[in-house]
Amino acid sequence: MAGIEDVKNAAAKAAGKVKEAVGNATDNDHLKAEGKTDQVKADTKQAGTNVKDAASGVADSLKNENK
Repeated sequence: MAGIEDVKNAAAKAAGKVKEAVGNATDNDHLKAEGKTDQVKADTKQAGTNVKDAASGVADSLKNENK
């Protein structure tokens, strides 16, 4: 389900932002980098979810045209 995946990806991105902010506040370069990495992973997963949703929409429209 795309809705659940959207929420999971948004939560992962938010957690990454928090890690990055804590890393900035504590001058911890490793934590900053980890937070940025988590955000990129979440964005990548969200892009994959968007592609799956688009492909599903195309498949559905093709099915409807053949009826």
